[in-house]
Amino acid sequence: MKAGTVYRCQQCGFASPKAGTCPDCARTGLYLALVEERVEAPARGLRRGPAPASARPTALRDVVLEQGDRLPTGIAELDRVLGGGVVRGSLVLIGGDPGIGKSTLLLQAARALAQARPPVLYVTAEESAAQVKMRADRLGVQADGLLLWAETDLAAVQAALDDVKPRALIVDSIQTVHLPDLESAPGSVAQVRECGARLMTLAKGRSIPTFLVGHVTKEGALAGPRVLEHLVDTVLYFEGERHHAYRVLRAVKNRFGSTNEIGVFEMGGSGLVEVANPSAFFLAERPADTPGSVTVASLEGTRPLLLELQALVARASFGTPRRTVLGADYNRVCLLLAVLDKRAGLAIASQDVYVNVAGGGRVTEPAADLGIVLAAASSHLERSVSNDVLVLGEVGLTGEVRRVTGLEPRLRAAAQLGFRAALVPRGNLVDCPSPPLALRGVASVDEALDAVLAGARDA
Repeated sequence: MKAGTVYRCQQCGFASPKAGTCPDCARTGLYLALVEERVEAPARGLRRGPAPASARPTALRDVVLEQGDRLPTGIAELDRVLGGGVVRGSLVLIGGDPGIGKSTLLLQAARALAQARPPVLYVTAEESAAQVKMRADRLGVQADGLLLWAETDLAAVQAALDDVKPRALIVDSIQTVHLPDLESAPGSVAQVRECGARLMTLAKGRSIPTFLVGHVTKEGALAGPRVLEHLVDTVLYFEGERHHAYRVLRAVKNRFGSTNEIGVFEMGGSGLVEVANPSAFFLAERPADTPGSVTVASLEGTRPLLLELQALVARASFGTPRRTVLGADYNRVCLLLAVLDKRAGLAIASQDVYVNVAGGGRVTEPAADLGIVLAAASSHLERSVSNDVLVLGEVGLTGEVRRVTGLEPRLRAAAQLGFRAALVPRGNLVDCPSPPLALRGVASVDEALDAVLAGARDA
């Protein structure tokens, strides 16, 4: 291969000697610009030596797992999302909105890692060492084994690893470090891809757990090429509303654990504080006996999370009714409102409907369908649902209420918070022979409305 410049598509890998758009992607309706890359000619006269033993094929039965392959980060919520701790040699990418707390979380994790297995190298490429020291003082981070380095040259960091010999590495952020061999600017597609590949090689070759901070676009996706998410072992998103104190850490990819677990934090003056009981946190300010308020239990991995669903049904001010949804899937809410209008006979199609998950939470699983339906019906009929009743169930297009999974842990979590009864699908009654709550099974939306809003429709 000759040295020179090549233009490559970041979607399909098409390469061209000239700039332009990718012809392969254009056939599918995507007009993507080719990105410039610099190609270096390989040195002549060099031959590969014999492959080291670690690079040769090994029988699966001969692969030995070392004891203590997982290192606890000292933050129980982060360990839960990672699957029990960070794995040696793993590459973890954490993304989130600006100011959400990514650097704060990693600095707190670095303190615990530095105390357990020093040293830990924290490479800050966005802030100066003095700025990070100010944050560390505010968080009370004073670990002697934590090394701070304000450096943007990834080649220099790689060269210094032999001298520092860190047991863990943190790079903040992947979009601001660069390789001098590449002519493109830091944060470009080529730089992010090559820096990610270089860090992956370092993490695997030296068995160093590595954390990367990633910027996000205005749509909420990680900035840079999609291949970055394929390179890393774990992708975590730090979510939360700027005006709410809570933060949720969610895994969207994890080669060493489940992607269904979440970690809940509260942002305070001294950093992130773990929320041991997030259900009580989300239900702390729930109003009593108010129409339009229903409590559901969402199962996030192995953790049941109780959330308050609120609905407001009002007369439409214009010809087209308005639908506004926060914290739930918009299309699914519209579907459920149509079922409520058609199957239950409530004239809600001509009304403005606003649905919100209180506290800035988010619910995506179908088990919350019945809660959304009853919240909307409660607001429309001006009849409240009892505060000590939990609502669970998936709703179909014919108005039937389908069974949900994980009923028993949901009921136990509700019983611990003082709930006395639960409205569940009839098919789930056999799943819990000795329930901690009084159960009432329903098979349709009509039955559910009669169970909790008895006589309201007739009135």
